[in-house]
Amino acid sequence: MTNPSIQSSDLLEREYWDVQYISGPLVFLRTGSRFPTGAILELQTADGVVRHGQVLEVSQHHAVVQVLEGTQGLDVKTTTVSLQKEAARLGVSRGILGRRFNGVGAPIDGMPAPVPDAEVDIMGAAINPVSRDKPSDFIETGISAIDGMNTLVRGQKLPIFAGAGLPANEVAALIVQQAGTKNDTEEFVVVFGAMGLTEREAAFFLKSFDSGGRGNRVVAFINKANDPAIERLFAPRCALTAAEYLAFELGYHVLVILTDMTNYCDALRQISSAREEIPGRRGYPGYMYTDLSTIYERAGRIRGKKGSVTQVPILTMPDDDMTHPIPDLTGYITEGQIVLSRGLHRQGVFPPVDILPCLSRLMNNGIGEGRTRADHRQLANQLYASYAHGRDIRRLMSIVGEEALGELDRKYLAFARAFEQQMIHQGESRRTIEETLDLGWRLLSLIPKEELTRINKDLIDRYYCEIMEDGVRSPFLKEQSL
Repeated sequence: MTNPSIQSSDLLEREYWDVQYISGPLVFLRTGSRFPTGAILELQTADGVVRHGQVLEVSQHHAVVQVLEGTQGLDVKTTTVSLQKEAARLGVSRGILGRRFNGVGAPIDGMPAPVPDAEVDIMGAAINPVSRDKPSDFIETGISAIDGMNTLVRGQKLPIFAGAGLPANEVAALIVQQAGTKNDTEEFVVVFGAMGLTEREAAFFLKSFDSGGRGNRVVAFINKANDPAIERLFAPRCALTAAEYLAFELGYHVLVILTDMTNYCDALRQISSAREEIPGRRGYPGYMYTDLSTIYERAGRIRGKKGSVTQVPILTMPDDDMTHPIPDLTGYITEGQIVLSRGLHRQGVFPPVDILPCLSRLMNNGIGEGRTRADHRQLANQLYASYAHGRDIRRLMSIVGEEALGELDRKYLAFARAFEQQMIHQGESRRTIEETLDLGWRLLSLIPKEELTRINKDLIDRYYCEIMEDGVRSPFLKEQSL
């Protein structure tokens, strides 16, 4: 809390020589109750260099300030401190569409800062649970493994888990280029928040935004690997602040892509270590779950508001370990996961989505008659079951050999192979949901009709029999049937 005897206007006009000591990216100030928690300060060196910091913690005796540009060159005796803003804020307006910013909201595209209609606290405001509307309606990413099997729903938070070296960035760029909603594509925008990107990765994303023809509908907040680690804590919050304004004030349907949340958590661990806090699992702070929830829970819909915020966080699993604290805690907070497979990637499958550990808990809210198609749920169930059975037979074959398999086992084996090569592997092409569902039925034509136990007879008669009668099969399926 601030000292009640000192007004905010007085603080803005005064400078203080209160630096007590410096530790890593943190500066400790005396008489810390002078500044409010979350305030943005200016720290000026003796030679006139100005840096900015945010107050992390305030007590009666001191304040902890994280310096965005790093503390190198700061001197305890000569550095002056003054209040710039009482909270970290982002200027927002319709003019941010198509713009590129760094992690704290400063333009990096060579253009002047957009004229703001409002300045909003980047920490956001908690959504009243009573005001939350149930996530619903279908977002089409153009990727069959997501649209058909793990559908993304408007207002959902659905992370992508990837191991090191897997093409998570390429999948993210594909979603940015292709994602949209039915019948209201003019109101659909993407907010991209990046943390700890290399120069090559940043250039790849910026190029992909423009080459995909969606550049004017993408707002990007990019923190690079050589930028201060502290800035990584600001980047996702700036991105979500922009998304909330576009969604709940201007009525856009906003898809927020955050990559890489592992870099964010590593920055959080670095700050925690500098503050000499007691570490939790694998050195990460014990409050990491709470911190991540303040990011992920900013997705959703508000009753009475036209727009929505949908999140697709992307994170790298250290050692491909889904029990690592970052994916583990993320899985608790979010509503499912999309998992990329190293084995499929080695086979040249793109996107290498491993269907079996994937899950979209809100899928049923966005599919069915009037949203995707009446057969969607049952078809996805049958494809899951058949593919899982085919994978089991593949493991059995590695033990007993293919000669020991029966005729039905061979058909399931062919189905699993076709499913990976046809449904999952689609390259960078875009498929509509109708094309995805039709392909699913063509794949099921490899299996006898009697095996389709998860689909009711009416749907089998309508779709399966039509495919068998008109012979609409892909070249791969024709090869399998010979």
